[in-house]
Formats: sequence, C-alpha cells, structure tokens
Amino acid sequence: MTATARPSALGAPAYSQVLLREPGAAALARQMVRTVLDTWHLPHLADEAAQVTSELVTNAVDHARGRCLRVTVTRISECRVCLAVIDKSHDKPELKTALPTEERGRGLAVIDAFAQGWGVDTLQWGKRVWAVLGDSTGEDEQ
Repeated sequence: MTATARPSALGAPAYSQVLLREPGAAALARQMVRTVLDTWHLPHLADEAAQVTSELVTNAVDHARGRCLRVTVTRISECRVCLAVIDKSHDKPELKTALPTEERGRGLAVIDAFAQGWGVDTLQWGKRVWAVLGDSTGEDEQ
C-alpha cells in the first residue's frame, strides 16, 4: 500500500490514496488511516478514525460509480483530522434510522456518533464525504 503525502489547500499535511471500488477497499483504507495517525503521533484517534473511514469507504463501494475512489486524511490542527472519501457519484448520502431488524443502513449514524462534524461537498464530477475527528479543546497541551 502506498499513500501519497501532499500539502492540502489549507497548508496542512495530508495523505491520500486511490483505491479500487471493491469490498476490500475498506480494510486498505483503515490500514492507511492507522499508519497516518501513528506517523502524526495521534494514536488515540486511531480506533474511531478507522471505524469512520470504514463506513465512508463502504458507502462509496456500495453506492458510487466508477472503478476507483480516493481516501484522504488531512491534519487540520494539532489534535484534529479530516477523513474524506471522494467518488464519482453525485448522490448525496442521507442520515437514516435503521430498524433493529435491518442489517445495513447505519453507516452515517456511526459517522455522526464519532465525528465532531461531517458533510458532503459537491464536486463537478462527483462528491467528497468528510468527517472531522479529534478534540479542538486542549490543543495547546500536546
């Protein structure tokens, strides 16, 4: 697995990786996110970030179009990261309440529970679904 480091538009460090839009993509994305957070000395975010990334990627695998998707991890402050998945679908995900008998449909609820915020950016050729994790308080302590 090779993740590409690049500066983001905000000047913050970022990593991105293009993955095939297939079931195994979520595992590769989780591994990338854990590696990046370890590199940035943010291991306390790893479990939640891996879960959020898994949900973002799984949604793209299940509902987007095209062969590939892109996963990005951007450090937006000392203690906060933005996780995003970019795909070629214009269909925006909607937060729903799944019935207890349903096996699927809880992805955005999981993201909503772990993230300090999440949203969708429309792109000319698709969309970016993102989530912010971390603590904005106490940033001077680390």
